[in-house]
Amino acid sequence: MKVGLFFGSFNPIHVGHMVIANYMLEYTDLDRIWFVISPQNPLKDKKSLLDEKQRLHMVNLTIGDSNKYMASNIEFKLPKPSYTINTLAHLNEKYPQHEFVLIMGADNLKTFHKWKNYEEILNQYELYVYPRNYSDGGKLEKYPKVKLIPAPLMEISSTAIRQAIKEKKDVRYFMSIEAWQYLKSMHFYEK
Repeated sequence: MKVGLFFGSFNPIHVGHMVIANYMLEYTDLDRIWFVISPQNPLKDKKSLLDEKQRLHMVNLTIGDSNKYMASNIEFKLPKPSYTINTLAHLNEKYPQHEFVLIMGADNLKTFHKWKNYEEILNQYELYVYPRNYSDGGKLEKYPKVKLIPAPLMEISSTAIRQAIKEKKDVRYFMSIEAWQYLKSMHFYEK
C-alpha cells in the first residue's frame, strides 16, 4: 500500500488541507493519506501552538469515518523536536509493508535544506509537492523522486484562521463543521 504522509501542525486543520489531501488521493497513485500531527516543528514558533491532543482530535473530527484518511500521533511518542527522518525510520520499522511518500507544499522547499538529513530523505522517499506561492528555481525538482503535483493553489492558512478568530470573525466555512464547532465550544485561539 502506498501511503502519503501529510505532516503538519494542523493548528487548526482547515478545508485547504482537505482539498490537498483529496486531490492527492484522486489524482496520484496514493492509496491512503495519513495526517501526521507534529507536536513541535523545529522550524516554527511554539507559542501559538494548541495542545497536540486537541489538534489530533480536530483532525479526527474532520476526517470522520473515512477509511482513506488516518490521523497519526506517531510523533507524540518520539523525541522532541520532531525530525521527519526519525519519524520515517520509525514508520518503516513499524509498517514495513507500506511504501511512504511525503506530501508537502512548495513553500517548504525553501527551507528543505535545513531539514535533518534532507539528502537522505530526497534519495529514499518520493516527495509529492503541491503548489504554494513559492518556487525553489527548480533546484529540488531535479531530484527524480520529487514530483510536482498540479493540485489547486490554496491561499487559506491556519495562521490566518487563528488571527481571524482573535478578531472575532466567523471562520466556520474555513473548516469542517465538526472541527469548527469543537474549536468554538473550547474557545481556542480567542486570546
